Amino acid sequence: MGPVGARFIHTLRLVALHERLGRDPVPELATRLGSVDVAAKALVLVQDIAAHWPENIAVSRFCCRLLSHDEATIGAIVDAAAQGDRRAFEAALDGFIRPERAHRLWDSALALAAAEIRAL
Repeated sequence: MGPVGARFIHTLRLVALHERLGRDPVPELATRLGSVDVAAKALVLVQDIAAHWPENIAVSRFCCRLLSHDEATIGAIVDAAAQGDRRAFEAALDGFIRPERAHRLWDSALALAAAEIRAL
């Protein structure tokens, strides 16, 4: 997994933890990601994924080095967007999310990748 996908999986796990604790993840996301813009774009992508995913997203614990199947797929689509590779993005979601719903995820993943680049 590439750096943008790996950082997003870290973000996804952090958001899941904060949701379980009933806390707002934005302040910690901004601190850990080093940018309010990246944190905001990551949170939008988390929300879009949650809205379009066909089932509850399986998220591993922070201490776990193994990725759930959902995390591996999400990391693949984020990395594909970071590379501007729409075909790889669509291939990762093929048969999983209807094509007419995938465009929102593509747009959100591109926005996150652009924010990551601006933050460098």
